[in-house]
Amino acid sequence: MEERLSQLVSAAIHEHRDVLSGLERSLIPAIVNLASRVNTALSAGGKALIFGNGGSAADAQHFAAELTGRFVRERDPLPAVALTTDTSALTAIGNDYGFEEIFARQVRALAAPGDVALGLTTSGRSANVLRALDAARKKGALAVGLTGTPHARLADHCDLVLAVPSAKTARIQEAHIVILHAVCEIVDALR
Repeated sequence: MEERLSQLVSAAIHEHRDVLSGLERSLIPAIVNLASRVNTALSAGGKALIFGNGGSAADAQHFAAELTGRFVRERDPLPAVALTTDTSALTAIGNDYGFEEIFARQVRALAAPGDVALGLTTSGRSANVLRALDAARKKGALAVGLTGTPHARLADHCDLVLAVPSAKTARIQEAHIVILHAVCEIVDALR
């Protein structure tokens, strides 16, 4: 039994390493582009609105905290809001308008031209994330999607898509946090 469990852990580590190697081969320019655009938006007085479901909601909150708090070095706080944290808004909007509207309605209320809306969806098919990205575009915000592969449906709702080369939810989520931390590294370096 112990040997089988050790093999499961080893397989997960190997998959993780393979996915990160794929990020390095294919997504570094997109990550740099995203970080530059986030930095430009924040430097111009804009904000980041971040959202997703489940583990992606946790990643949205993590990223917002890195920007409003600090990542590695001391700097001024940066305006970022995780749209996953206000339970009163989430439950009221979900009750009154449906779960598909929980992020879009907040985006319509909070987004402004020049902001960045970052939707995380490992499948690329989460209806509430897609609707929020559409709402962001209508408000003049940059609509960015973080996902896995395949992601064809998400691309129709975004200005920029970063697709992790994996179809496994756990590996995609692990890579998303690497991407978000890389964005923080760049934003810190540009300040």
